Amino acid sequence: MGPLLVTAFGGFLRFFRLGEPHAVVFDETFYIKDAYALLKFGVERVALGDTKNPIADRMIIAGDLNFWKQCPTVEECAEYVAHPPLGKWMIAAGEWLFGLTPFGWRFAGAVVGTLSILIIARVARRMTRSTLLGCLAGLLLALDGLHFVLSRNALLDIFLMFWVLAGFGCLVVDRDKARQRLSDWYETSLTTVTGPWLGVRPWRLAGGACLGAACAVKWSGVFFLIGFAIMSLMWDAGARRALGLRRPYRGVVARDLTGALGALALAPAVVYMLSWTGWFVRAEGWGRNWDQATQAGPAFFVLDSLRSWLGYQLQVLGFHTGMDDGHPYMSEPWQWPLLQRPVSFYYPSEPPPTGCGADKCSSAVLGVGTPALWYLALLALLALVALYVARRDWRAGAVLLGYGVGWLPWFYYAIADNRTMYLFYMTPVVPFMVLALVLVAGVALGPASAPPIRRAAGAATVGACALVVLINFWWLYPILSAETITFAQWWARMLMRSWV
Repeated sequence: MGPLLVTAFGGFLRFFRLGEPHAVVFDETFYIKDAYALLKFGVERVALGDTKNPIADRMIIAGDLNFWKQCPTVEECAEYVAHPPLGKWMIAAGEWLFGLTPFGWRFAGAVVGTLSILIIARVARRMTRSTLLGCLAGLLLALDGLHFVLSRNALLDIFLMFWVLAGFGCLVVDRDKARQRLSDWYETSLTTVTGPWLGVRPWRLAGGACLGAACAVKWSGVFFLIGFAIMSLMWDAGARRALGLRRPYRGVVARDLTGALGALALAPAVVYMLSWTGWFVRAEGWGRNWDQATQAGPAFFVLDSLRSWLGYQLQVLGFHTGMDDGHPYMSEPWQWPLLQRPVSFYYPSEPPPTGCGADKCSSAVLGVGTPALWYLALLALLALVALYVARRDWRAGAVLLGYGVGWLPWFYYAIADNRTMYLFYMTPVVPFMVLALVLVAGVALGPASAPPIRRAAGAATVGACALVVLINFWWLYPILSAETITFAQWWARMLMRSWV
């Protein structure tokens, strides 16, 4: 009941006034049209000759859906897109249910943002064996500003975060199930140097499918897939070593590796390919070469289609490695943990003239994390490094890995390619910040056998930190949700000059 109540609280925050602002916000201009095109045509399609055409945005807001370009040829209408289709299909589900309206195209993001609160509460509870800490994890995620903003806008990063967190949660459950199977075997069987095969592992398969879905939303999901695949195998080796088996790593290679390759390599690849089904079955996709494929004959249709698809993937790879155009809200990875340059999702050139009780009003959506949570998380992550070194705590290692694979790879792109990047690329990392805080909170609270004064002091410290995060989120809420406030109130919430 605790995690469900926290989830209900976070869901209320995300769905309340979900249709505000009644406008196309930031990069929604790409994804809402692509999602609607998937509904109508099965593939992405050009709108009025330019996907980011503001005329099409105004037509959509006015309820006029006749914004598609009229093309003499199929190729002229095909839209080149830089991200796989799954996230846009998820946005399309909301548009199918509620129409091409702000509420409709933001609905799916609000759903997965809310569900992620429940997932992290349950994952944290499993990792700590504490319902209190599980509920704390859910509450902290519900109160993060960046997670909140992305849950209320039709961008892809909230879906990437959801599938990464779901995949991680499945692998944590798989770890528990695998260790239980090993324990049962140890009590009833003769010991060998490598240990047994653990049978079919549905939770590992589910984890691989979720991580494949993350890759099918954005390619950066592959960082988590690789990192978590290695982590899962290391957990297997650790479980075999904990039983005293003399060849734990040989046991992993002999008994676990084949199944792991199926669950964490083949399954993600299948999910990724399935996300492109619309492109394969329709002629209008970018680079589809439908005529060439159909003329090749039934025997070669699949091979020719795969060749076109691989060519398309190489084009996308070239786009991502060469994306170095400047942008007013771009930032570097080393600035992200300190929230030095957030992204202004919405600040109209003509702010509302009235409605705030002052001569000058503001209405804004600023894509920024809750500073109290992010800065406390930095301290918590440092504490986890010490905890891992001192105790080899698997939980600390897993959280540090999740943070690292979501953040550190971007340094390469910043240095080698000078790539254009934004703070919201950290969205999939936010759950691991929360888990870091929860693990350190568990240490602060101490075990149940700790002296009462120690428990009281720990509870007071943890409660005070949670209260600070809550107050900080409440203070920022108007500039996260497009509330109409005075210009002075908006300015007071600009923590740094770089936020403006």
